[in-house]
Formats: sequence, structure tokens, C-alpha cells
Amino acid sequence: MDVKAPPRDHEQQLETQEMNKVLQTFGLTTRDVLDEADGMNVGRVVIVHGERAEVIWLSDEGQEVLSQCDFEANLNLVPVAGDWVGVRDERIARVLPRRSELRRPHPNGRDVQVLAANVDLVLIVVPTDLELNSRLLERLTIMARDSGARPLVVVTKIDAVDDARVFKGEIAAEVPGVEIVMTSALSDEGIDDLARSLTQGVTAVMLGASGAGKTSLLNALEGSDELTRSVGKSGEGRHATTTRKLYRLTSGGVLLDIPGIRLLDVMVDDESLARMFPDIEELATKCRFRNCSHRGDEGCAVELAVRTGALSQRRLDTWREMQAEIAHYEHLHDSVALASKRKSKAPSKRTHDK
Repeated sequence: MDVKAPPRDHEQQLETQEMNKVLQTFGLTTRDVLDEADGMNVGRVVIVHGERAEVIWLSDEGQEVLSQCDFEANLNLVPVAGDWVGVRDERIARVLPRRSELRRPHPNGRDVQVLAANVDLVLIVVPTDLELNSRLLERLTIMARDSGARPLVVVTKIDAVDDARVFKGEIAAEVPGVEIVMTSALSDEGIDDLARSLTQGVTAVMLGASGAGKTSLLNALEGSDELTRSVGKSGEGRHATTTRKLYRLTSGGVLLDIPGIRLLDVMVDDESLARMFPDIEELATKCRFRNCSHRGDEGCAVELAVRTGALSQRRLDTWREMQAEIAHYEHLHDSVALASKRKSKAPSKRTHDK
């Protein structure tokens, strides 16, 4: 986790430790590997603009620098928000190994789009004053789990309803097993509970529909509307502004502000689906046939549960929809792989002498 080459003396070791203290305020953890940045300055990507990225990095003197960095030619990976990078001459020279990726299918329908990297916690923000969007809630939860991050549902504006417990129960039924924190930016209820999940070493992203109260939640976490702060070489001092998109919270954690999600497509596989729908997985073990498709098969325990009211039709419909998406992407990738295989086996064109 050294910023420079391994220290040769005690003075260099102390300098490295001081630099790492500052990097920890950027969200550095013991799981992040920086060895490939040997001889470079280490930084973290805040936001990407085409062929450039806004990066907060450490100078040789251990001072923070925030700058727009171009990409070096033949860069090993396209950087995204949250990436640790090696900076050389104010250019991104290396994207360092990622420990997690928040991703979704690319809008082109073929590739994968990475939204953020090195994320530990996904805050799924749900307001009480809007109708619960179960489909969005389920899909953002799957996206979080697919990345390896922990999903946490943050319910906002609980002061806007008479009994928030009913709303919490509805959410718990949609995403069983996911922690739910009930909050109010007006009364500060639940804010301390949320802050306890945002301690040093935790990088979080906040996802939710427009109007969910994300900005108010940030203000409540910080106790003001001053959301960004600067940290000097000693790790002290948290009162000046730095960047619009990487928030270093007083609780010690880091919050990345990534672009909103307009498409509801998510990466989904059998494992993440099973974790999202444990009730259907349990019911499926009681079906008469092990390969029951839950679509009119004789002795289907899942459809029986729908008829008796033990399982909602909407939840089964969502499960079927996601099963269809798994089949679609598997077919798509198999077709691409087959086409590539055929291309590699195609005989090369030759010209014959007349």
C-alpha cells in the first residue's frame, strides 16, 4: 500500500506513512493495491469527462492536487469514478487494480458499463412521499450485490407520513435481508445510525430516483450545506472546499457522487437472483419436479403460493422477467462467442497465380 517504492530508511518510511494518512481520507483501505504506481503519484478519480478525468492526487511533497488529467496513450483501462490511478506529469498513466465494480449492461446491449470502482456500500435512497418503485429498488439491490458492495436502503422524509413502519415493512418484503435505515433530514432521526455505516475505509455511492432527498440527506450527515472539505498532509483540517463529486464525510467515510441511473437494466445472474428472491428459491424446493419452470407446470409450489396469497403475483412476475434477462444475455454472449470462433476458423483469402 506504499505510495512510493519501498522506503530505504526511517525518514522515507515516515513520509510514506504520512502520505498514506492523507490517501486514507480519499478512501484508501488495506485491500487497495498501489504497487503498480511505483514512481508515480497516487490519486483517485472523482469524475470522468470523455478522454479526461478530474483526479485528486498527492504531489511529491504530500500536498493535495485537484486537476483535470488527460489519459496517457495505451492506458491499460478506461478509468471511472472511484478508481485509484497513477499520475505522471498530470496525466493518468495507470489505472490500479480494482477490488470491486458497480456495473450494468451497456446501453448498446452487448457490453458491460462500469459506473464506479472500489465501492464498499451502496445507499439506495427511497423517499416516503413518492410511491414505492419496487422494480427500481430490487434492481439497485441486485446491482449492489453483484459489485460485491453491501446494499443499504435509506428511507428519507419519514416525517412526511403518519406511520413510517408500514412503509418500512413494504420495503422489507421487497428486499428481504437488506438493512433499512429510517431517516428524517428535518428532525435528524436516523442520521447518526447512517453515519455509523460511513466510517473511515468505507467508500459509498448514493443511488435513487430524482426527488428522493439525496442532497438533504448529505446536508443532514454533515450538519450543514458544506459538503466538501480539504485535508492537508497531516490528515488534519476539514473546513475548506475541494471537489464537487468526492465528499469526505466527518464520520470518516467517502461518498462518490456518480451520474444518475436512467436505465433499469442490471447485471444479473442465477446467484444474485437467488439472493434477491430467497422466498421463491425456498418454495421451488417444494415443487413436484426439480426442473419446474414455475410457468404452469404440474405441482408447482411457487404458483400455488401465488394462488393462496403467500406470494405476490408482482414478485413472481419480476422473478420471471429477470430470468428472461439472464437467458437473453447468455444467448447474446454465446452468439458473440460463436461468431468469434467461426471468424477465427474462416479460411484466409488467397490469390492464385494465373
